[in-house]
Amino acid sequence: MFRMLVHWLLSAIALMLVSRIVPGFFVTGLQAALIAAVVIGFLNATLGFVLKVLTFPLVILTFGIFLLVINSAMILLASHLVHGFYVYGWRPAFIGAAVLAILGLLVRAFSKE
Repeated sequence: MFRMLVHWLLSAIALMLVSRIVPGFFVTGLQAALIAAVVIGFLNATLGFVLKVLTFPLVILTFGIFLLVINSAMILLASHLVHGFYVYGWRPAFIGAAVLAILGLLVRAFSKE
């Protein structure tokens, strides 16, 4: 349980960091980042999973780059659902998805036991 809370907090901090790096990607505060992290996680676990299964051949053909397109779509959808979390277009969503993927790799690398 504690580990899940830490992961949630780190995901929210990663969203806030991306909002500082990527133009067109805005988070108004920690509360919005926490809610956006939950919504993005939920969307990736449900709709994102279905899209990843359906587009698996395309993911193989693009060597996994299409996964960033799916994650970008989930980020854009979350930005429409969460007040205080705004992404203005596909380009900021795509760059944000790439930066979030890199930050996620770093977090997982340092959180191994």
